Amino acid sequence: MPDQLTHAGPFALGTFASGSGAFPGLVTGARVRDLSDQVPSVRALLDAWDTWLPRLHDLAGSADGTWHDLAGLRVLAPLEPGQILQSGANYRKHVVDLVAAEKESVHGATPEEARADAERMMDERARDGVPYVFLGSPRAMCGPYDDIVLPRLGEQHDWELELALVIGRQGKDIAAEDAMEHVAAYTVCNDLTTRDRLYRPDLKGIGTDWFTAKNADTFLPTGPFLVPAAFVGDPNDLRITLRHNGVVRQDESTKDMIFDIPRLVAYVSTTTTLRPGDLLLTGSPAGNGAHWGVFLAPGDVLEAEITGLGRQRNTVRSHP
Repeated sequence: MPDQLTHAGPFALGTFASGSGAFPGLVTGARVRDLSDQVPSVRALLDAWDTWLPRLHDLAGSADGTWHDLAGLRVLAPLEPGQILQSGANYRKHVVDLVAAEKESVHGATPEEARADAERMMDERARDGVPYVFLGSPRAMCGPYDDIVLPRLGEQHDWELELALVIGRQGKDIAAEDAMEHVAAYTVCNDLTTRDRLYRPDLKGIGTDWFTAKNADTFLPTGPFLVPAAFVGDPNDLRITLRHNGVVRQDESTKDMIFDIPRLVAYVSTTTTLRPGDLLLTGSPAGNGAHWGVFLAPGDVLEAEITGLGRQRNTVRSHP
């Protein structure tokens, strides 16, 4: 595990493994209290989040229970989610870059014309449009320090660092002004994508194949922690930073989101009932490998962090 990492607030939550197996844990800096004498999983805490949050404050300040050094534990993905809802094309600069590039290459626009047109489109989308959301598989998740295993098929394996929120209160048709009441915590997700498997040449009329491109085993490093929303501050003013082999590739504020968290929560809840433990990814900023013309290869190292939520460090390896 990397050097000791910090989290916002007095405590965070996670799932950890030691010689005796996996357990839900309460993280306070460099120490972890084993919560298995209280609940079977982090998901169970979220099922009664309003009841558990004040109790967690008490437990964090008590010497009772079994405590471990964080450095001696394996850090797993912090929870087993219900649904994984993933937002696409939700960072203004990222989408403007993509649209402008297409207008230049396909339509022959000048760089200035292309960018101005793309920015007008994004202004209109933010004003009158709706988010773009799809489902991911929980089987793609891995821990924040686990190896990323490249699948046998495809060559353009790419990173997409994202702020993710965890639902802590059930709701359907949630109004945007009430949405934050349903958010229990935040975490870090790197939503990897195999770009050259995203579009199906045999089914061009159908469009994108999100299942194949995004759901390979280990393609969703998550964690290290769930940080309660009350400790995070303004989620629309967090820094998202990703380094690929030491080179900064993504470095953006969540202020650049086209649809903020209340609008995302409200939108997805018009279709599906949100339940405690659901995970909602809010989109990835500019700086993907496709932008740089660089994709993942065995031996590469990804280091990712979001303000107050801790860091990930994943080494890439080929499929055995």
